[in-house]
Amino acid sequence: MKNIICILAITLMTSSVFGQNKNEMKEFDSNFSHTVFFWLKNPDNTADRAAFETSLKKFLDNSGYAKTKFIGTPPRSSRDVVDGSFTYSLILTFDSAESQKEYQDEAPHKLFIAESEKLWTKVIVYDSTSI
Repeated sequence: MKNIICILAITLMTSSVFGQNKNEMKEFDSNFSHTVFFWLKNPDNTADRAAFETSLKKFLDNSGYAKTKFIGTPPRSSRDVVDGSFTYSLILTFDSAESQKEYQDEAPHKLFIAESEKLWTKVIVYDSTSI
């Protein structure tokens, strides 16, 4: 439960930092949520960050399955419950677990991994279904 609260807090705080604007935001689909945290090898390297962001945005623009698409960065926080150790977060929603499975195998997703996996040291994924 603590992880879910932290993820929700991070989502809310990062939405003003590097998320979609109101015109681009699609309605949140509560059927299936896919939250990914990335730790880049060289988080202070502007070229690596630009390459990662470009590849990630290209992938999301071409995904046929992801509905809500949010990219975030950790906010500055002094609260002990906030984990700001990651470089980027990605929160996607899907209409079903089956759609999320199809997303895993789609060409844009595989291309993103091929282009960007050399840039990260760690990736953690939290998938959730609605209650």
